[in-house]
Amino acid sequence: MRVLLQRVRSAEVTVEKTVVGTIGLGLVAFVGFGEGDSAVLLDPMAEKIASLRVFSDENGKMNRSLLQASRAILAVSQFTLYADTTQGRRPGFSSALPAKEAAVLFDGFCEALSVQGLDLARGRFGADMDVALVNWGPVTIWLEAPSSQTHAVRGK
Repeated sequence: MRVLLQRVRSAEVTVEKTVVGTIGLGLVAFVGFGEGDSAVLLDPMAEKIASLRVFSDENGKMNRSLLQASRAILAVSQFTLYADTTQGRRPGFSSALPAKEAAVLFDGFCEALSVQGLDLARGRFGADMDVALVNWGPVTIWLEAPSSQTHAVRGK
């Protein structure tokens, strides 16, 4: 499981000219699943994101979590986080989890974020989405579940 987090001033997802998810200050989580990923990764990743200290405290230091800062999160499925660009010029996606399985995990991950008490908006799995965001900082953080890292190393 891979998650690319961006701290944002605002963000929205549009599908077929209809806004399906929008937030103000918070985080956008681009989420991808790879071979070997399972539901056991969802709760720990949601907890990590909810408690990751990427918002400023009263002294201007990144010392507050999404929960502490009362911010929202926008979750967007993105299988391209598993792009393999080691050969040629066209990315390969053979290590991305098949769509049916990934959709179940994405739904479960969104539920895990909600259970953390987060104000959640989301994109639409498998749709052609327009994602607009204003990166705040900029702050961009890459998270990868340990089992996915292990799998990526073994797969080489």
